[in-house]
Amino acid sequence: MNLEQLVKMANQIGSFFESMPDRQQAMADLASHLKRSWEPRMRRELLAYVDQQGGAELQPFVLEAIHLHVSTLQ
Repeated sequence: MNLEQLVKMANQIGSFFESMPDRQQAMADLASHLKRSWEPRMRRELLAYVDQQGGAELQPFVLEAIHLHVSTLQ
């Protein structure tokens, strides 16, 4: 799976969780979902993209969730 697909999937998942009323819980739930549902390789690629390129193509909600819950995603 290429990076473009990972970013698209993360943004789609983020759109779902962003609609939840409790923003902080939604971010934690997003990170938890990625941890449970994505292979470690996929999470590593996404984290490397954020770390090395800033994650510009990610929605702000997704990027903030990744920054807040990076330890969950590793």
